[in-house]
Amino acid sequence: MAQAAVLRAQNRASTKGSDPRIATCRGKLQNKRSKLNQEINKELRLRAGAENLFKATTNRKLKETVALELSFVNSNLQLLKEQLAELNSSVEIYQGESPEPMMPMVPLGLKETKEIDFREPFKDFILEHYSEDGTNYEAVIVEFMEMRQAMRTPNRDNSGIALLFQYYNQLYFVERRFFPPDRSLGIYFEWYDSLTGVPSCQKTVAFEKACVLFNMAAVYTQIGAKQDRLTEKGLDQAVDSFLRAAGTYTYIQENFTNAPSMDLAPHMLDMLVHLMLAQARECLFEKLELQSEEKRNMDVWLDLAQESAQLAQVYETVHSLITMTSVQEYVPYSWVSLVQVKEQHYAGLAHFHSAVALLSKSLAQFSERSIDMLHYLHVESDFKTPSHIKLDSDERRKHLGKAHLKSALQLLEESQRLQRMCRELRSKKALSRVLAKTVDNVKETLADTEEDDAFSEILEAPCIQPSTKFQLSLTPPDFAHLPVEDLFKQLGPVAIFSAKHHWTAPRSVRLQRRNSHDTGFGFSVRGDSPVIVAAVDQGSLAHFGGMKEGDFIVAIGNHDVKWSQHDHVVKLIKEAGDSLSLKLVSPMDKNYLKSKLKLNPGESGCGSSTNSSCNGGTNTQGDSPNGSVNTHRKLTWNPFKKHRERETSFNFISR
Repeated sequence: MAQAAVLRAQNRASTKGSDPRIATCRGKLQNKRSKLNQEINKELRLRAGAENLFKATTNRKLKETVALELSFVNSNLQLLKEQLAELNSSVEIYQGESPEPMMPMVPLGLKETKEIDFREPFKDFILEHYSEDGTNYEAVIVEFMEMRQAMRTPNRDNSGIALLFQYYNQLYFVERRFFPPDRSLGIYFEWYDSLTGVPSCQKTVAFEKACVLFNMAAVYTQIGAKQDRLTEKGLDQAVDSFLRAAGTYTYIQENFTNAPSMDLAPHMLDMLVHLMLAQARECLFEKLELQSEEKRNMDVWLDLAQESAQLAQVYETVHSLITMTSVQEYVPYSWVSLVQVKEQHYAGLAHFHSAVALLSKSLAQFSERSIDMLHYLHVESDFKTPSHIKLDSDERRKHLGKAHLKSALQLLEESQRLQRMCRELRSKKALSRVLAKTVDNVKETLADTEEDDAFSEILEAPCIQPSTKFQLSLTPPDFAHLPVEDLFKQLGPVAIFSAKHHWTAPRSVRLQRRNSHDTGFGFSVRGDSPVIVAAVDQGSLAHFGGMKEGDFIVAIGNHDVKWSQHDHVVKLIKEAGDSLSLKLVSPMDKNYLKSKLKLNPGESGCGSSTNSSCNGGTNTQGDSPNGSVNTHRKLTWNPFKKHRERETSFNFISR
């Protein structure tokens, strides 16, 4: 009853971050994507058949009919692909609401998966592999299934992230309990691509883990995109979310690159990492703008100029990655266009901030720091060669400032043109307002400078040197901060009682002593969780009873002792008196059979002792999991590892 209560409490905690009533917009989008892809595949098959018929037939009239059919099919394909692109560009549903227009961010949709019934495969495996009645574990199997079901609809907040973490950590135990490396249980994990809706199906838990981590990162991107970026707190939360998303994508890339899914392709993941880092840097730039909004001196304007140039360069890198053939065909065209828009927009802002800095003061008012910054502000178009411009007069300073304004206006108008070229981006009102507001600011500043007749068109603005004060570091997933209890703990320590280890079926041994004053049971034990038979004396009760060196003691009388400590097992053996009932299993793996169970030099048995136990060495149990999860260290266990353990002999038992 107590265990059932604990499991119910764990289940309530694990489903707290899920709301199945949220008919999530992304869920509806995913269903529409799937249907559109089915239609696209149908049209592709029709086109392939028509093309083959067109090539094979020699009948002119039939050729004309087939050619007409091909034109209809190609037209339908184009329309379906446009509908799919429009669905994939529906990122505004994840954006935060704000009275002021904000540059939109790119969030990721979640992968969808089908429900899986684990009951029969798990119960059959428990009976076959662990020699236990699988029906005794039906409640915890259902608990696991409910946890997975809740994980399919996580909230877009920290509770949803916690739910995904808990399910991922539970997979650590489930994989070791039920998925042997040498055969399959017939369980297949099917997930749908978050962008195309194309299904991918595998039988490995690694694929399930990778998809869960992908959804975890996607939720982070959605949390970051919906933050109120008009406040420092919102900007900080957005930066943290995008860095966590980038860290999670990197973790997938490093550990699960063999999972054949569109979203998990190495080039796709590399692009997503750079995109999230770019968006984090964009939030930091907005924070710098916000903090300096009320008071900006020349040095701040120059800092903003170089940060803008850095951001433009970062988005240029993202654009080179997102336009790779292996990536571009799977991402929405609106993403590519938005990256281009941001690249031009922030390059224009770099020139604008430089112009404002140059036009804000006369040369006589420049500080030493400002002069030094201006000295390294400009570079040639290759971004490698410094471009030293002499500012020997206020007239030349003004000329350079106006040249920067001209370049800024040109780049910002190009960003507007790119937005208008993309049908999906044209409908994004917030983006249109941001771009228009920036262009208006540049035009107003340029109009003020044109009132000065001393300005002349003699300089062409050089490129701005990219530079940043912000050092970004990825935040990898921290699996240890949400430890879970193994739902199948009753099977025994997972380091031993796992799918990859083999042992005999449990056998019962009953030892009955006739003379308790001078006759012992004839065996000694060592270790913890489970306690192991360390030695069996020839001709003893234990020997004739069928006990062997290396046996695991899994039960004493009616007590399950797979998790019991050494002292507790010794106590139960002593309390049994002259009649001892044990349940034992023998390991069958070669590693176990080759090992030796001998006392270490300096340890002694109890062959010449009148005491009931002989304790030497230390109690070691460091290799048994304790309910916490650490996926960065492989848990290994060897019952015959040469280290000192507590050992107790039952050769001579006295009343």
